[in-house]
Amino acid sequence: GVIPCSPISPTTAITMEALNFYRVARQCNPHFSIQAYVRTLCDLQGVQFYPYLSRQFSIALDVYLQILANVDSLVHQAISRSDPIWRLKHACPACTYTLKGEVPLKFSLLYTMDGNDSLKRVLKKLDSDDDNDNAPPRSAELPSTQVVRGDRYLSREYVDQFLADSPADMMADEDEDNPCAGRWKNMRDEKTRKMWGVFDESGIFMSACRHGFSLLIADMVQSGEQSKYPLAVVSKLLDTFGKDLGGGYDVGCRFKTTLSRSSLGRRAHDLNHTSLVGAFHGHTHRRLCQLDHLTTYVEGLGLEDLEGCEHIFSKSNALAASVRYASIFHRRQAIANYFQHNDDFVILKSTFLYNNYKQALNVLHDAHTTLPKLMAELGVTDENVFDAWLAEERGYLMSLTQEPEHETLHMEYWQRLVNLSGSKKDLDAASMAWAVSTPRTVQFGTHDVTSTTRNETAWRHAIENYDKDLKVVQELEVKLGITRRWVPDDHEWRDAGRLVANRKLQRALDNLEGLVVARIFELSKMNRAGTGYKLRKHIGKALQVRSAAIRTALDKYNTAARAVSPPRATLSWEDVVEYAFVADFDLLRDARQDVSHRPWATPTGRHTMDTYFKMRRAREEILRLNVEIRRMATYLRDEDLYLTECQKQLQSMHPALAHQVGVHHNICARFTAYHLRRLHKISALPGFTGSITPGESVDEGPGAAAVCIPAKLLPVGHTMMEEGEDEVLEDLEEEEIADADGEEDSRVLEAILQVAGDA
Repeated sequence: GVIPCSPISPTTAITMEALNFYRVARQCNPHFSIQAYVRTLCDLQGVQFYPYLSRQFSIALDVYLQILANVDSLVHQAISRSDPIWRLKHACPACTYTLKGEVPLKFSLLYTMDGNDSLKRVLKKLDSDDDNDNAPPRSAELPSTQVVRGDRYLSREYVDQFLADSPADMMADEDEDNPCAGRWKNMRDEKTRKMWGVFDESGIFMSACRHGFSLLIADMVQSGEQSKYPLAVVSKLLDTFGKDLGGGYDVGCRFKTTLSRSSLGRRAHDLNHTSLVGAFHGHTHRRLCQLDHLTTYVEGLGLEDLEGCEHIFSKSNALAASVRYASIFHRRQAIANYFQHNDDFVILKSTFLYNNYKQALNVLHDAHTTLPKLMAELGVTDENVFDAWLAEERGYLMSLTQEPEHETLHMEYWQRLVNLSGSKKDLDAASMAWAVSTPRTVQFGTHDVTSTTRNETAWRHAIENYDKDLKVVQELEVKLGITRRWVPDDHEWRDAGRLVANRKLQRALDNLEGLVVARIFELSKMNRAGTGYKLRKHIGKALQVRSAAIRTALDKYNTAARAVSPPRATLSWEDVVEYAFVADFDLLRDARQDVSHRPWATPTGRHTMDTYFKMRRAREEILRLNVEIRRMATYLRDEDLYLTECQKQLQSMHPALAHQVGVHHNICARFTAYHLRRLHKISALPGFTGSITPGESVDEGPGAAAVCIPAKLLPVGHTMMEEGEDEVLEDLEEEEIADADGEEDSRVLEAILQVAGDA
């Protein structure tokens, strides 16, 4: 068949084979543009290329894609899968196809979400807006009734529901509970504000399951990565999947606070939602944040790195050139079709399961070999001690964030006494100057009057300052329970004075120590066997940024070290750069706590802890994979039986629709043989503890693959064929009459324009 390029008096038509070939080719290679394809057709046909041919092809392609969408809608209706959120609820069989009697998992669904600014779209502004820089830009694009169907895309209206919960700057650092506050300055909105005037959609924000299936997509509209986008995603996922979700996000620590303070906070808490940080980005967070959010230390997470969006974006970035100057509809259409094709034809679930199972078995094999030796070297017999070490490290890092309270209060009292003493001296000096101003000493000239007024003002200010300082001292004495005010000869005065003298040095030391400890631990991660090249490069860049912070902290420390009495030894940059282990950091011995000889701070201790927690995550990964593998095997069997039965029942009632169900079945079953071979290969792995025997799904609702005989299919098909037949014929007759009238009106208008042109 062919599709015309105009609804009235078409002169050009495109064959469906050519349109379908381009549709598939573009999904396989998003760089392949319409113009390049039309030029290819012109060259093959031996005709000259004209730019209007690309426009005509685009019109025909829209019609063809709309036909496919309508057919797909009919197919899903016929097989009882017309629920608006059916795709989302069954996006990934390994994640969502729950079986009866399976082992419960801590996280019912693991997903990752992130923003990407590659798929931007240039805003076609009105010419009148160029003269007004303060007004928001308006689009010159004509409104369109075309919409992208499906539940993959979140509408702008749905996302804007969470605008009130979204701070103007998600990366703001006004958060005392977040150890990474103020760390993501490159993502602040003022850094990307200039971009908003050029682009309408500044990128996409999407979520995907741990196997790579896309879940939800939202357009980032004239803004940076504001928190309303992840809030909208989390809200939709909570509505669809319910409790025990685990979501990875590159700033998950910051988003955790945002989520708890939003309107979703109560629901997320009740449904036990967990915010996590991916392994790739997690190593640029502060060490204190890593202990709570990094994948290595999260119980129940397995070996999942929560960086699936990065893998997806590395491929979807190829769409950037084709959507940069597209319309709103065509951009969304291209993005939605790309991810639909990616889910149907690219993602091989069984390969993920096979690779992860092998990785987990290898980790366990290595750990069982090396961990006993490392524990013997440390003199450790109980593995539970590693959890205690991790808690001890967390407590130590927490102690570096603020001074001890008792020291702070004593130093504050001492400082207020010093201020009170200074205020008393200022008051005495002002009183003396005011007392000598008598009628005998003042001539009441212009200069004397000004001097007297100045002395009176200084005296009044001195009294006010003295009273203010005295009041603060009295309040601190009540708070500290001091019955006799300290004087310089008291030992409390001298002790507090020394604390204050060392205060700046201690603060500089705490800051420098925290930065160097984090650098040392990340260096050990960077050089660890098995760390990929990209992760090492990522950690290396983070270390460069931290090195600049270490330089600044080192300068402050050396300045404070020279100011104390007696002066402390200073450090050079070369000394700090050469530190490889915490034990080599002699400066730590001057800190409030010397951790250089703590077991968890030694190189062997760090390696042992990492090996132990990696082994625990590997066991959890095998537990999850055993569940997902059986889900996969069951789904492959149930889906094949269900679609086969649907096609068989429709064959006699509606052969054309039965054929389309068969096409849909072919898409779903295209890789079934490959998946079955992979599952058999997994079962043959040494150490495999699961089962590939299909189970029984808990989902028995309409359209469920576990229902082998769709009982409601016959009545639906009968209604589609007979009950609505008269209405369909009437509608077709009305459309035919309207088309004839429109064609006649078009000919009359064309004749009028031709006469006017001749005149």
